[in-house]
Amino acid sequence: MRRGSFLWQYGHIQLDGHMSTIKTDLLKTSGTFHVLVGVTGSVAALKLPLLVSQLLELSGVDVRVVTTEHAKHFYNPAEVSVKIYSDEDEWELWTQRSDPVLHIELRRWADLLVIAPMDANTLGKIANGICDNLLTCVVRAWDTSRPLLFCPAMNTAMWLHPITAQQVSRLKEFGYVEIPCIAKKLVCGDEGKGAMAEVSTIVGVVKEHLQRPDESSLEA
Repeated sequence: MRRGSFLWQYGHIQLDGHMSTIKTDLLKTSGTFHVLVGVTGSVAALKLPLLVSQLLELSGVDVRVVTTEHAKHFYNPAEVSVKIYSDEDEWELWTQRSDPVLHIELRRWADLLVIAPMDANTLGKIANGICDNLLTCVVRAWDTSRPLLFCPAMNTAMWLHPITAQQVSRLKEFGYVEIPCIAKKLVCGDEGKGAMAEVSTIVGVVKEHLQRPDESSLEA
């Protein structure tokens, strides 16, 4: 066997294994409420491990994470006890027309999406319909009959910019639920509004939306 042919077959086997793992990971489980956590490039992404662990303490809840590339700068994936999906997974999974599309598979799996934190960049993208990474593609394909919660987090000066209020209002018009940011001393040293809501607050709002998925959601 030629080396090139061997490498192609080896790579194809690896891809098949990766695809099989993702399909298994995203199987819908009857009686389980599936929470998808989106995490973006704000320093508040440091709280991702805590958020995931507290969500998993809710009865009947399963969790997966979708991360942006910039968010990876702020947390240690080894401290997150569930599968984390990123842009790389989206592109590695699809090679031909019959392959599953990851952002659609995630959209089907989730009963609720919470984006915590949502940085200013992602807020602007979603408000304007831009979908240039895995997370924003999930949002663009989202079933608006299901809850989408967003937790803004940014510097106070960015929060106070007039366009921020317009973009938050736009997301609310889509039917998304804001978990408002809070005022505190920020990591950068500034003091004011813009910090992500406390993890306990976010988990509390998710808990308010808990409901057992019906048969139609399992078939979606």
